[in-house]
Amino acid sequence: MKLAFSTLGVPGMPVTDVLRLATEHGWHGVELRAHPEEPVHPGLSPAERAAVAAEFKAAGVEVLSVAGYARIAAPGDDGPVLDEIRALLGLARDLGAPYIRVFPGGDADQSPEEADETAARRLGTAAEDATEAGVRILLETHDSHRTGADAMRVLGLVGHLQAGALWDVMHTWLGGEQPAESFAALSPHLGYVQVKDIASAEDTTPLALGAGVLPLTECVDLLARHHWDGWLCWEYEKRWYENAAPLPGLLAAGRRHLDRLVGEAA
Repeated sequence: MKLAFSTLGVPGMPVTDVLRLATEHGWHGVELRAHPEEPVHPGLSPAERAAVAAEFKAAGVEVLSVAGYARIAAPGDDGPVLDEIRALLGLARDLGAPYIRVFPGGDADQSPEEADETAARRLGTAAEDATEAGVRILLETHDSHRTGADAMRVLGLVGHLQAGALWDVMHTWLGGEQPAESFAALSPHLGYVQVKDIASAEDTTPLALGAGVLPLTECVDLLARHHWDGWLCWEYEKRWYENAAPLPGLLAAGRRHLDRLVGEAA
């Protein structure tokens, strides 16, 4: 398994500094949070995109994913959502990233069936653009579709190879799903896995890996038993928790922790 971390943990940090952290601590890749407040986002010019791609190549670090905020089940017209996804696909293509991340984003006023149908319709349409871009769209287990079973309701309707799943282990756990259940639902569509740790369901402030209650050992064991050799990405949510410890000081120990889990599961 290859290891990445998300720039959600180092909000606003210049690409050069992100790559220095990755190379110093032996991380193979980076998930780029694609938001206007970050250095890398869909508003970059072609020259700026080329410069970012060149920096990653020179550092020997991979761009794992462009983590966007398109909400594919949200109420409203399809057009703006599809335009947002296409912008993310273009950025990922230009950076050489194999994936983009989208959220479900269903609304409490929708029925589950309506949210599923809306998400599947948009994802199916966008998957054709993804094929042309050579990028895969991953639906994260999050918000209205927190569990693997929830995500599968959408992906089962889509049935397209360029539409897959991003397993956020915190959200499936918070949704009451056991890792074996999550993996069984998501494995036919799994792009990569986001790992993290928290103190409890009531306190989701990010912690160092291994310092909380999330079943990371069980998840990695499960992946290894099924000979899954994709990416584990540490999504440390510093952007949303100002008082959380700074990520740079945790990266070395986090890398060692994941190496140990993977090694023990082998």
